Amino acid sequence: MLTRHAIREAAFKTLFALELNPDGDRDMTYKAALPKNEVAPEYLFDLVNGVLAKRDELDAAIKPELRSGWTMARLSKPDLVLLRLGLYEIKFEDDVPDKVAVNEVLELAKQYSDDSAVKFINGVLGNFVKQE
Repeated sequence: MLTRHAIREAAFKTLFALELNPDGDRDMTYKAALPKNEVAPEYLFDLVNGVLAKRDELDAAIKPELRSGWTMARLSKPDLVLLRLGLYEIKFEDDVPDKVAVNEVLELAKQYSDDSAVKFINGVLGNFVKQE
């Protein structure tokens, strides 16, 4: 049984792969993101499908929070995927406390990005936690 953190990590990997190859086989992408012989839990599908369905809305909310002179295209793909994932949980997953959503994404950022990205993601998502 996967932990919520492991599910979020699999969601990040799946979303990242689909960001790079939008026409990729989603079922194969899920399988590749999970540990061997692990069955994809429902929450993984909820996160991935939710982020993909709300992508435009998430991007529209993130865009005004970017540093002056930055565009969505300038963000690294891992950072963009992490921002979308964290914001999706903040806005649409009522059973996940906002601070937990932010902390989980920051842990993933530490693993898949760099220190400056961790600070940046924390700042952007923190603005949404304050608004809730």
